[in-house]
Amino acid sequence: MKHQYKPLLLLCLVFLAVGTMFCMNDILLPSLVEHFKMSYFQATMIQFSFYITYLIFPLPIAWMIHTYGYKISLLIALVFCTLGCLMFIPANLFDSYAIVLASIFVLSTGITVFNVAANPFLALLGDPEGSAIRMNFAQVFSRVGYAATPVVATALIYSKTGGIRFHLPYALLAILIIGIAFLIFFSKMPSMKAEEEDKFSVKGIFKEVRAYPHLFFGVFAMFFYVGAEACTAGFFLPYLQSHLGFTPAEASRYLTLYYIFAGVMCFAAVFILRFVKTHILVGIYGISMIICYLVVIFFDTGYNEFFLAGLGLFLGIMFPTLFSLGIEDVGAFSGSASALLNFAIVGGAFFPPIQGAITDKFGVNISYLVPCFCFVMITVYAFYFTKAPLLKRNFKFK
Repeated sequence: MKHQYKPLLLLCLVFLAVGTMFCMNDILLPSLVEHFKMSYFQATMIQFSFYITYLIFPLPIAWMIHTYGYKISLLIALVFCTLGCLMFIPANLFDSYAIVLASIFVLSTGITVFNVAANPFLALLGDPEGSAIRMNFAQVFSRVGYAATPVVATALIYSKTGGIRFHLPYALLAILIIGIAFLIFFSKMPSMKAEEEDKFSVKGIFKEVRAYPHLFFGVFAMFFYVGAEACTAGFFLPYLQSHLGFTPAEASRYLTLYYIFAGVMCFAAVFILRFVKTHILVGIYGISMIICYLVVIFFDTGYNEFFLAGLGLFLGIMFPTLFSLGIEDVGAFSGSASALLNFAIVGGAFFPPIQGAITDKFGVNISYLVPCFCFVMITVYAFYFTKAPLLKRNFKFK
């Protein structure tokens, strides 16, 4: 398999920064509950502000990519991410939760541009059969960002005097993102565009998706997956702190372990996918996730923190593999298919408030029924609704 390694490595640096920004939501939620004296439902507006951009912007972003190419789109993404990170400084100065939510929205707009652009770009940086391998390789860097963030960000946010400096990690992130943007700007990264015959139109996107049933159902699978990931990580620290009695520092170490497991599995998936079909791996891992969730919800084993962290082993491969299953064999439609799949990321805005409301009323352990249900739906997709389902189906898409 051939891969274009130089632009691939530059993209991996962006994945590293994006992974860090994603993980910051998980650290921010419990710290702001404490700082602003909020309920968990109110705090999940962090997740809502972060993920709602995926409902608003994917199609305009797909038009931008079609018109200006991937390199310019990535640079625009980094500008928005930098601006969003810097907005946390006035949010801290004015002690304003509203400005925090606005900062997250702007930052997430940049991440949305990146996600719509980066994944189909990865698919083009080499042979088509190596697409899933490249996506999992890039996700290793994302998971490194996830893994390093909990301990580092917790140390930065919680001062020795007991104060909460929620702006500090974001100020440092802004510096990192500016550096990556300069590297990409002065690089010879190819600015690929959609094929000329692939004329962009919103009507055309929804009309052509009918030719790809596996993409249509893949959008729903992605909706449930992102909801499950946002719920699992977003309530990870509250589960350990309120249900198991851990301190923030102790809990952050297990969140780091969770992301280390996810990163290791992303790296391992690069090799596993050479021998196991993608949809079968998703189905097997989906069943494993469901078992772990049920233990965390209903049992007190004395090792629940390890079962919770162990979810990362199976969750780590889900985004790139579901994405590659969705855009499999869609050809020049890959850019628009990416926009549709990124619409589904709004699941991260839909499910956490439900879990927050359940947490406030019934406890954080019971609230994990929400991501458990999501993975039931993902497992059904893997075994029944992919391009090459394990189970025979008679459904015809019209």
